[in-house]
Amino acid sequence: MSSDKTIFVCQSCGAVQSKWSGKCQHCGEWNTIVEERVSKKQSSKGTGDRRAAAAVPLGKIDTSLEFRIPTGMEEFDRVIGGGIVAGSSVLLGGDPGIGKSTLLLQVAGKFTERDHPSLYVSGEESPEQIRNRSDRLGIASEGIDVATTTDLEEIKELVDGGSHRFVIVDSIQTLRSREFESSPGTVTQIRECVAALQDTCAASKIALLLIGHITKEGAIAGPKVLEHMVDVVLHFEGEKNHLYRILRAEKNRFGSTSEIGIFTIGERGLEPVANPSELFLSERTSGISGQVIVCSIEGIRPILFELQALVAEATYGVPQRVASGFDQKRLSLLLAILEKKEGLHVSSKDVFVNLAGGLRIDEPAIDLGLVCAIVSSYHDTPVRDDTVVIGEVGLGGEIRSVPRLDVRTKEAVGLGFTRIVVPERGAREAAMKTGVEVVPVSRLSEAFRAALV
Repeated sequence: MSSDKTIFVCQSCGAVQSKWSGKCQHCGEWNTIVEERVSKKQSSKGTGDRRAAAAVPLGKIDTSLEFRIPTGMEEFDRVIGGGIVAGSSVLLGGDPGIGKSTLLLQVAGKFTERDHPSLYVSGEESPEQIRNRSDRLGIASEGIDVATTTDLEEIKELVDGGSHRFVIVDSIQTLRSREFESSPGTVTQIRECVAALQDTCAASKIALLLIGHITKEGAIAGPKVLEHMVDVVLHFEGEKNHLYRILRAEKNRFGSTSEIGIFTIGERGLEPVANPSELFLSERTSGISGQVIVCSIEGIRPILFELQALVAEATYGVPQRVASGFDQKRLSLLLAILEKKEGLHVSSKDVFVNLAGGLRIDEPAIDLGLVCAIVSSYHDTPVRDDTVVIGEVGLGGEIRSVPRLDVRTKEAVGLGFTRIVVPERGAREAAMKTGVEVVPVSRLSEAFRAALV
C-alpha cells in the first residue's frame, strides 16, 4: 500500500506549511515555498519485536570503538580533529570549481595508501572524467571503486555489498530516492537521502563524506536541517585567482571549529601548507604606506600576514567603506574611534581594507594593526619593515591585551622580525621569552609613534 500527499516546503529553511504562500512563515524568505508530491510506502502499525530503549550510565559507555582514522593529509586532519571518526558523516561545501571533488578524491587516495578501500559515488561526472583526474593528480587507482549513479537504492546496495571503509558522494543534491516523487535537490529528497545513507553507513562503521552545493549567499544549498543531521560541516573557500584554498570547520562534533587548513593548488592538485605565515608574507613589499604585518591565532596555530589599507579622497560624494576579509562593521567602529579620539578626519575619505591573499579573519587582535595601516596610508608614512603590530582597540582608544601573546611573538621572531608592538599588559613576559625588542603601548598615539617610520 502507498499513500500520496502534497506538501509545501520552504527551500530555505525546510519548514513544511499547510498551503502555499509567497513568504515563508518561519524564516521570512520570499518565493521559497515549493509544492512537493510525496509518495511513500506506509509502514506497518504493528509493534512487532520492537524493544524498548534502555538508559546506560555515562561512565560505563565504551568509547574504544569511536576511533579516528587519519587521512595522511596534515591540514585536513587538523581541521576535522585528527582524523575521520568511523561511522561519522562529513559535509563539504564550497563554490563551484573551488576544488571540493579534487580534495576528497585525494583523501580517498590517501586512504588507499593505508589499505582503507573507498567508494566514490558521482552524480555529476563520468567514470572516465574521474579516472583522468586521478591520473593527473597521481592518485593510485587500486582500492578506489567508482560508481556513477544518482539512485539512492543502488548506492545502498553498493555500500551493503562492498567492504569499503569510506563512502564519498558527489554531490548530495543530485541523489534521488524512488520512494519519493519529488525531484533531486528538493528538501524532501535531500533530507531522506542523507538520513538513509547515514543509517546504512553507521551500521557498518563506514565514514560518509558528502559534497554539497552552495547558494549565491554562500550557504550550503538545501534545508538547514541538513547541517544539523551530519556530524561535521566543512567549508572550502578561496579566490579562483589565488593559488591557495582554506578549509574551515563550521561544525564538528568530534573536535574544535577554530582550526583552519591551508592548501596550495597546482598541477598535482592540493598540497598542504606547513607554514602559512611564510606563504602569506612571500609577496610582501617593503617601504609602502598602508601596509602592516599582524598576527592572528587560528585554532592553536599563529599566522602572520599582511594587512593593507588605502585612504583616499571620496570622489563619488558618499565616502566608501570597503573591507575584504575583515568585518565591515568593525571597520566603521575603528574609523569612528580614530575620528573621535585621535582627530583623524576620515569621515570624508574613502577607506579600503584588504587582508592580503584573500584571508578572512574576525579576531580583534588585528585591530591595532588595522588602525596603524589606516594612519600610515592617511599620512603616506610607511610602517617599519621589521615590526609586527598586535593588539585590540577599545572604544576609548585604549589598547587591550590579547590571548596567547607569547605564542604570537614567538612566531614573529621565528620569521625574522626584530620589533613587536604589543599591549602593555603581558609585554614584559613576552619580552623575556623572545629576547627581541618588545614595545608596550597603552594608547593609540603611542602605537602610532612606535609603529610608523
